Amino acid sequence: MAQKLKTDRTLFMTVLVMVLFGFIMVYSASSVVAEMKRGTSYYYALRQLLWIVAAIPVLIFFKNLHYQKLQTPAVAFTLMGLVFIMLIAAYVMDPAQHRWIRFPLVGGIQPAELAKPAVALFLAYFIALRSRAINSRYTLVPAILAVGFITMAVVVADLGTPIVLVTTAAAMFCVAGLEWRYVGIALVVGCLAGVVAVAAKPYRLVRVIRFADPQFKLVDKFDKAGWIRTQMKKSVTAKDTNYQIEQSKIAVGSGGITGVGLMRGKQKLFYLPESHTDMIFAVVGEEWGFVGSSLVVLGFLIILWRGIRATVLMQDEFGRYLALGITAMLVIQAFFNISVALGLVPPKGIPLPMISFGGSSLLVTLASLGILMNISEHAG
Repeated sequence: MAQKLKTDRTLFMTVLVMVLFGFIMVYSASSVVAEMKRGTSYYYALRQLLWIVAAIPVLIFFKNLHYQKLQTPAVAFTLMGLVFIMLIAAYVMDPAQHRWIRFPLVGGIQPAELAKPAVALFLAYFIALRSRAINSRYTLVPAILAVGFITMAVVVADLGTPIVLVTTAAAMFCVAGLEWRYVGIALVVGCLAGVVAVAAKPYRLVRVIRFADPQFKLVDKFDKAGWIRTQMKKSVTAKDTNYQIEQSKIAVGSGGITGVGLMRGKQKLFYLPESHTDMIFAVVGEEWGFVGSSLVVLGFLIILWRGIRATVLMQDEFGRYLALGITAMLVIQAFFNISVALGLVPPKGIPLPMISFGGSSLLVTLASLGILMNISEHAG
């Protein structure tokens, strides 16, 4: 008779507490806006609650599903193919933003969210399969092509998710033993690709330039022909792209040590854009202060700890790399979002896992954490 595995209660309880806290913060951050725009202050909170009700069983399902059942080419390649098809569908069905596939009643889903665990699972399978020849071109080329196609499909509409995808893949390959010369080449290629992706979209160029050089001193010094300013003028989405960061800093600074109190924040009242989605950490900072913000960061540090623990203790290579990929994916996304809210990096739309409003993000995050819990339980 198989021995019953012991639940990783530390990880499990951390996730449940963060999901509950996220629900509370979604209501706090969106209630006034929802009342004004939707006629009821509970609009976004109720939608988030419905997604929580749907996502918790998914978490439990993957927690109880042996992770090795995912170690098949059918799962790895089918999921990647499905994501690619969904990204193409989103491009066609959402001509304005190229991000959403809309459904009646439930709203929409973002295929880019599903791309994150799909890439982590595919690379875990592929690296485990080719671990003895990780630096061979027969390993690197197929992996680069697979991840590259997904990344290029995502970057059309979103730059934040590709950053998460690429950094997650880099972490997995580095741990697998990728030679430093290949790391250097990948770094150079990644930087060049990032520059091209930013320059290709005027609104991205506006965000980066205004963040790094708001007075255009360096731009005017090195761009005598005025090409950059010409490209920036093509953007009509935002005239002052630093406004969001400035309002976020005001919110975080207003919170002080203990915050102004739940529901008492002012910046969310039409000052701070996307207060219940991408910038919800700023609302946490204002209403819960340094203490509350630190507890949110602590939650992600606990996930990082449990993920690294599972990676180190797991003897099975697939489980090890899958735990690493999921952990890197979630933690990188979380700290990228927090960095935007604190004004440490240019503004980019990317949700804070389990805290921000968003159904597809929550569903994918809890499914991924369910897999991580199962691996952690098998790691001992």
